[in-house]
Amino acid sequence: MSWEIEYKKKLRTPQEALRVVQSGMRVYIQPGCAEPETLVEALMDRAPHVEDVEIVHMMTMGTAPYVAPEMAGHFRHNAVFIGGNVRDAINDGRADYTPIYLSEIEELFTSGAMPIDVALLELSPPDSHGFCSFGVGVDTSLTAAQCARYVIAQINDQMPRTYGDSFIHVSQIDA
Repeated sequence: MSWEIEYKKKLRTPQEALRVVQSGMRVYIQPGCAEPETLVEALMDRAPHVEDVEIVHMMTMGTAPYVAPEMAGHFRHNAVFIGGNVRDAINDGRADYTPIYLSEIEELFTSGAMPIDVALLELSPPDSHGFCSFGVGVDTSLTAAQCARYVIAQINDQMPRTYGDSFIHVSQIDA
């Protein structure tokens, strides 16, 4: 099967794609300017249906609605870097902080110390060979995607293609 056919079979609305998130799972969100905000919004729609979902990421630039007091019991954030959008929640005890060197984060995923159930990513559209680029968000996201049980991608035609070890094939994306 060509990657184009496989790609079309994986197209979902954000809400459909996020149905895979169940209680007790750990969800990785691609950080920084590559935060998939549409997927984060769809994840918040799952709140009435889930409990104790751990959200982990490095610093994101969005609003971090999962740390709002009304999300307690549904989502709990575990920061490996503390950004302004989660600082109050950590200070108030509504979110956690795992102090770690940047160079050690990927080992949390590969060793199984912090297994990833779902990785939420924002990627470039696939190239002619079916590879999507992590663009401005390579950081720990490639490793998180390789270790995750489910990979959900928000495709952004404005995401620049970057070179090096910054690609994921359509066949490695679940939705």
